[in-house]
Amino acid sequence: MLRSFGADLSGGLENIPVLIESGVSQDALSKLQYTPENVQGPGCDVDPSEVTLPGCVCRAQSCVPDGCPCLCFGQAYTSEGRLVERQADEADLLHSQPVFECNVLCECSESCQSRLVQNGLRVQLGVFRTQDRGWGVLALEPIPRGCFVCEYAGEVIGFQEARRRQLSQTSSDMNYIISVREHGGERRFIQTFVDPASVGNVGRFLNHSCQPNLVMLPVRVHSLAPRLALFASRDVEVGEELMFDYSGGHDSNTQTQMDAGASQKKPCHCGAPNCTGFLPLDISVLC
Repeated sequence: MLRSFGADLSGGLENIPVLIESGVSQDALSKLQYTPENVQGPGCDVDPSEVTLPGCVCRAQSCVPDGCPCLCFGQAYTSEGRLVERQADEADLLHSQPVFECNVLCECSESCQSRLVQNGLRVQLGVFRTQDRGWGVLALEPIPRGCFVCEYAGEVIGFQEARRRQLSQTSSDMNYIISVREHGGERRFIQTFVDPASVGNVGRFLNHSCQPNLVMLPVRVHSLAPRLALFASRDVEVGEELMFDYSGGHDSNTQTQMDAGASQKKPCHCGAPNCTGFLPLDISVLC
């Protein structure tokens, strides 16, 4: 289907315009307060915009793992700006190793290989109206595997606020709240809730798929509050819809404490051969 795109959803806040499909009603889009990065919301103790992480003193064009404290878990990106490919027997490490980028306090150059997500949008995306799943996001240029696509940005809120918002939803309401649980050892975990319903970026319009072409990773830049970065899990063609697994690849039929008592699950229309039939209510990312 041939589509045309026009106005910039971000209003000039992104490096590259986020184009909106022409000729469709944009009433819902006009109500969104666009933000390229996370903002502090109710119940959040950490301001995502506050610089709380120390910087390195590498004073190099690009940092290397052997001498940079920001890379104590290894280099996450290649020199082409893609996720590092792991060996077959290390396939799960990419999802379990924390990712830290050099930050504003670091003495390395702005072109350091360890600066990627913080540089914002680099690929052309288009927001369009789907047939049966509301809004969606299309790739308007080829996206290689491992390439950073966009963040899932919005209000970072506390557990109680996330629970209140989710329990107030009806069966007809869309759920945008994502819960990311990072495991840091035995009985230790950090849980982050991001809600882009009213304040968010293009990631808000990404649909779920049980067989996605994007993967989400928490990335820390200036703050301990993670940025939820989405990378291409395979080569993506022009005109292909971009989607990620809302369950984070885990059992979507298992409800978490926050989900208990929430409105009934909504049907999944992703059309994948392995479709579970319902949209997940929670995402759990192990790290």
